[in-house]
Amino acid sequence: MMHTTLKGRLEDARMLTGRGRYVSDWSLPRQAHGVFLRSERAHAEVAAIDARAALAMPGVLAVLTGEDVAAAGLKSLPAAAPMKGRGGAELLKPHRAALAQRRVRYVGEPLALVVAESEGLAQDAAEAIAVEYRDLPAVTGALEALAPGAPQLHEGVPGNLALDFVSGDEAAANAAFARAARVVRLASYHTRVVGNPMEPRGCVAAYDPADGTYALYGCIQGASGMRAQLAPALDVAPEKIRVIAEEVGGGFGVRFNAYPEYCAALLAARKLGRPVKWVGTRSEMFLADEQARDIVQRGELAVDASGRILGMRFEFVCNLGAYLAFTGAFVNTVNLVNCVSGVYDVQAVAVRARLVLTNTVPTAAYRGAGRPVSSYAIERLVDEAAHELGIDAAEFRRRNFIPANAFPYRIVTGFEYDCGDFEAVLDHALRAADWNGFEARRAASAARGRLRGRGIATYIEASGAGGFAPQDEVRVRWDEGARITLNATSHSHGQGHETVYAQIVAGVLGVPLESIRLQTAQPDLFLTGNPTGGSRSLLGVGSVMQLAAHEVVKKGLALAAEELETAAADLEFVAGRYRVKGTDREIALAELAKRHAGRRPHPLDVDFGAKFGATFPNGCHVAEIEIEPETGLLEIVRYVACDDAGTIINHQIVEGQMQGGITQGAGHVLGEQAIYDRETGQLLGASFMDYPMPRAILVNELSVLHHPVPTRTNPLGAKGVGEAGVTGSMPAIMNAVLDALRRTGVEYFDMPASPLRLWQAIEAARAGRAAALALDQDLRLG
Repeated sequence: MMHTTLKGRLEDARMLTGRGRYVSDWSLPRQAHGVFLRSERAHAEVAAIDARAALAMPGVLAVLTGEDVAAAGLKSLPAAAPMKGRGGAELLKPHRAALAQRRVRYVGEPLALVVAESEGLAQDAAEAIAVEYRDLPAVTGALEALAPGAPQLHEGVPGNLALDFVSGDEAAANAAFARAARVVRLASYHTRVVGNPMEPRGCVAAYDPADGTYALYGCIQGASGMRAQLAPALDVAPEKIRVIAEEVGGGFGVRFNAYPEYCAALLAARKLGRPVKWVGTRSEMFLADEQARDIVQRGELAVDASGRILGMRFEFVCNLGAYLAFTGAFVNTVNLVNCVSGVYDVQAVAVRARLVLTNTVPTAAYRGAGRPVSSYAIERLVDEAAHELGIDAAEFRRRNFIPANAFPYRIVTGFEYDCGDFEAVLDHALRAADWNGFEARRAASAARGRLRGRGIATYIEASGAGGFAPQDEVRVRWDEGARITLNATSHSHGQGHETVYAQIVAGVLGVPLESIRLQTAQPDLFLTGNPTGGSRSLLGVGSVMQLAAHEVVKKGLALAAEELETAAADLEFVAGRYRVKGTDREIALAELAKRHAGRRPHPLDVDFGAKFGATFPNGCHVAEIEIEPETGLLEIVRYVACDDAGTIINHQIVEGQMQGGITQGAGHVLGEQAIYDRETGQLLGASFMDYPMPRAILVNELSVLHHPVPTRTNPLGAKGVGEAGVTGSMPAIMNAVLDALRRTGVEYFDMPASPLRLWQAIEAARAGRAAALALDQDLRLG
């Protein structure tokens, strides 16, 4: 494959000159405008909805409620159920309607859709609707929802427990703990966060009565995935749904799933015979976008007398919110156990995860989608063990690594790591971080009145979805000017797909990058494939793009042989040109494409599909932080990330992904937190006035290094990189925080490491009080 160089991304010029088209930029002829009336209660029966005043207002076209949804025959939004629970139990999936029916179960749940000639008129009408509630007791915490006598959200989910999931080898784990020289325990809380992509969610919905097809212009991570979720909810075949998108301003997993608002808007378009446009506000996104994490976890580590890990046990109580989002169960089962023992050579591992419903916004995939939770549990516990045993944190990890000659390595839950060199990655990171020089830096910080801490995390995560992902299909199409259009189903929302796929195809075909464009969500594009997610777009779709490009070269051989009047066996293809071997007779592929421009289909067009398994990117992150004891202010002063992402196609994009992921993880640890009032179920931080947004300057002296060990599971050798920054940074930074606090006598601390909580911990330790500050959570797992 030829190597191509770039100074920027192909999509940059369009973005920088304002030519990108986002969901709010779409306008269809005769479109009306929608506004959603949302529940003000966390849990209540809906006694009545009086929309008479709203319907009487000028310009108001309709008010849809749950009764309209039921009368139209719409079904429940789907929820994936990839795993069974204890004893083979099925996941309990409560009905989730496009608009609430008879009961609301979280603040922000859509109750009604008002459609009017303008957004302003629709907003005024929504405020004129009167709703009569009969309040019910609410429960917002997962542990509280499991307690006897807790409020019940759904009749079909007794005890609010949707699934009791177990995995691993409980008997082997128990045996390992029985012979352990020491058992290390750690409980923690993975705080709930709000995804907050840059672009608020919205859609334009349309319906064509002539053929019964729906069209959704929206914020998506892939057309095929959105179509597959909408079809059962609308009770139509997937072929009856068109999904269209161009630019999407961020995804992070919270643009992966179908939302109730999409179904309601499509129903309104069908009933009115007009397109309906809805663009949510930032405040709505806090209340209505899927949230993430909110997991209480406890880990135990069995260690022998030489410091070798014998076994692990983990228990997770996962708050899935009021309903099951499509990916909610997946991220809290499969993605908790696909790297269950991390980078460590241990088979005696047992996991239990209870998936619980509460009166909060549903939770689902968010950058890392369960893998950061698993990594955080493992790496915090391993660090605690090193501390209790008095062993250097890097050395304790080294002596427990899976050795490089042990691959392929099958972990106890059945997933197989195909390759890796964890010790080499560790050594690379330690050299770059000047591990042995840390104590001098700590002393220098102390001289300035600062507490300095160092944290390390050696993580691994699964990317690509493996056997849970369908085949990826792509298309290569030529036009009259020998320009190429690539089609795929993975949709870019900042990853740079247009650039990287063009690099791959141009590298095979020897054509200019600028002659290639990418389309992924067009009205008549129906391809099988995966949405963007799971750090899989390069290793999956990118690999298929490369194979498709080779198919173009193969198809061109016969055409070139005809043009050059020779046998195809006498030709070679080099740098974009077919040449008769041993001569200077040749023809460029682009010229060959032009000569056949009038033929349809073009003889060089290719449709190609293939499926590739999971890969396992990994790395070592080392963070150093400083805390000002008098104020609790914290600064990340040094950060080294050394990662094995396999083959790298575009270093600029990989480094950008790592920088963004590391900063996102840092923001979670240092402040991001969605807090609900326990009595009322109201979200207390529903704007950026109260919810901190991490900024680029949050992580100082950031060094991103690469130590690639290419995989053989796909033609590119790529492993995925989009979520690795979060998976590695969260435990590394939290370990650094605790390392600094231990100098003051604090032995337990958990996120968020906000200035107030840090100051409180330090002051409590100085006063001789117990310094274990729980985040208003009972960490005892019953």
